[in-house]
Amino acid sequence: MSSTDGEIGLQNMADKATYERLEKDVANVKNDISALADQITDAINALAGTARKQARRGYKNARDNVDSAVDDLSERGGAMMGAAQDAAASMEETLENVITERPLATVGLALGLGFLIGMTWRR
Repeated sequence: MSSTDGEIGLQNMADKATYERLEKDVANVKNDISALADQITDAINALAGTARKQARRGYKNARDNVDSAVDDLSERGGAMMGAAQDAAASMEETLENVITERPLATVGLALGLGFLIGMTWRR
């Protein structure tokens, strides 16, 4: 019996040592998982920060492009308005010169246009 009791005692001690080693391994795994979760959280936060910066940069570039396009359109519109005003002034000067140089031809042309317009209104 004493040899059986001794064997049972040794087996209990071996089981206890194995259990403690297993407990220690489980604690290490828990710590490793916790550290891994922290690293993943840090990586996600860094990725979100980078994405946020890129989105802001893209928004700023788009806004700059729109502002540039609006400025360009304003300049072109101003140039077109200036050209139209120049053409109107040139036409005015030409008509004024024709009227002063050939007054009889101008009166005849005005009467003819008046007659044609009057004929179209009668119908």
